[in-house]
Parts: sequence; structure tokens; C-alpha cells
Amino acid sequence: MTTNRKKKQTDGITFGMVSVIIIAMSIVLILTLIKAYLSNQIYYESKIVNKMQREVGALKAEKVMLRQNTEALRFKDQVTDTIFVIKN
Repeated sequence: MTTNRKKKQTDGITFGMVSVIIIAMSIVLILTLIKAYLSNQIYYESKIVNKMQREVGALKAEKVMLRQNTEALRFKDQVTDTIFVIKN
């Protein structure tokens, strides 16, 4: 008894092909969403860092200005002390 069985050949899209396509699209979608989320987080963190850098720059400028003011006051104090000493 020999029976010749022929395999059915399907013309078209099989369930396996559809499942592979859906899995591949899901992976691409997940990776895209992760990239978008990380890019968004990096953007907001860089905004915070830029704000802090501006504040640091302003504080450094204020420090220089305060040092100049204290030096001017010291000089003024030394000059006025010598004037009072000369008058006495």
C-alpha cells in the first residue's frame, strides 16, 4: 500500500507570516516609543541643566561685583582713616 500524499500548497498569506509581521511591527513600535520617551526626558533634563548654568553664571558675575564693592569699601575705609589721623 503505497499512498502518495501531496502536501497542500497555499497561495497567499499564512497565519505564520501574519504573526511574524505583527511581532516585528510590535518590536519596532516598542523600540520607537522607548526612543521617543528617552529623547523627551533628555530634553527636559537639558532644560534644567541650562537653567542651572545660567544661574551659576549670574552668581559668578555677582561674586565679582561684590568683591569689587568690598575692595572699594576697604580702600575708602583706609583713605578716610588716614585723613582722620592726619587731622588729629
